[in-house]
Amino acid sequence: MKILIVIDQYDGANNGTTISARRFVANLKKRGHEVRVISTGKEEEGKYSVDKIKLVPIVNKIVTSQGMEFAKADEEKLREAIKWAEVVHFYMPFWLSIKGMKIAREMNKPMTAAFHVQPENITYTIGLGKKEKVNDTIYTLFKKVFFDEFNHIHCPSQFIANELKKHGYKAKLHVISNGIEPDWVYKKSEKPEELKDKIVLTMVGRLSGEKRQDVLIEAVKQTKYADKIQLIFAGKGPKQKSYEKLGETLKNKPIFKFCKKEQLQEILAYTDLYIHTSDAEIEAISCIEAIATGLVPIIAKSDKSATSQFALDERSTFEAGNSKQLAKKIEYWLDNKKERDKMEKEYAKNAQKYSIEKSMEQIEEMFREEINERI
Repeated sequence: MKILIVIDQYDGANNGTTISARRFVANLKKRGHEVRVISTGKEEEGKYSVDKIKLVPIVNKIVTSQGMEFAKADEEKLREAIKWAEVVHFYMPFWLSIKGMKIAREMNKPMTAAFHVQPENITYTIGLGKKEKVNDTIYTLFKKVFFDEFNHIHCPSQFIANELKKHGYKAKLHVISNGIEPDWVYKKSEKPEELKDKIVLTMVGRLSGEKRQDVLIEAVKQTKYADKIQLIFAGKGPKQKSYEKLGETLKNKPIFKFCKKEQLQEILAYTDLYIHTSDAEIEAISCIEAIATGLVPIIAKSDKSATSQFALDERSTFEAGNSKQLAKKIEYWLDNKKERDKMEKEYAKNAQKYSIEKSMEQIEEMFREEINERI
């Protein structure tokens, strides 16, 4: 197949959607498909580069702090790219994709979309994350201006598929994990010298309002292991300064570090427990990757997050936002090392069902279904 990927930001690897897109492109190519991308960033083979939208400074600061940028709807390049493609796959419901969708519809090109932008990703950033009416309005807006035009939508989790059904989305919803690559496997290593006597708890993810890293900091304060725990937050984002200030009350100040894949795998190999506190999450591929390396997770159970689906039992979940309950779960797993060792292997084994190979087979099937319906 000749597959065109339309996404606002493709260069770099500083947000989950970009990482997912790059992974999909690489693996689709491995499977023999021709894949091109239209996005912002540098010119390269197989990529149509468009300018990014220049935002007013305050808005630009918020957007870039989330590791994002918006692409201009370059009609000339969109037409050239879409004309080449046999199927067009859109990642985000913004200007570039809206214009591209209209052109693809005009050309009667097979086209599919993915739902990667949860309204809460936007509303938590501006302090309105808990306002249901605001989130519902964004779901409706996305639907009317973009998703209503598609017959097939990729949903990275059953949770987000259920949310789309609830908000009246009529397309066929394909629940397909973003998938983990084969090198995310059980791995353990010794802690570096400076952490030899510490209990390491790690969380991976953007430092933003909906991820709720503050809950983990507060939970550590309440545990009997507070003096021994070293928190590692692998990520960056707009809340970093406030979390650094909050972390000053701990004996061991949290380490904030944006990591490349190899660095992250090293950290996870010597981590004792993986914690995921997010209130809102479409899938959280970082959590599956951590579990795959042999870490027992403790995951926030929220009606706006899919991530608790990866917990094998209630010992690995806590009520979202409840730092006291999280502290108790941390203590349980640290008190019961024998059980933790056993469950680490169970988690690593279970994570393999989210392999990128399986995801590729399912996404190919979605593309074929759309192509066959358009003929």
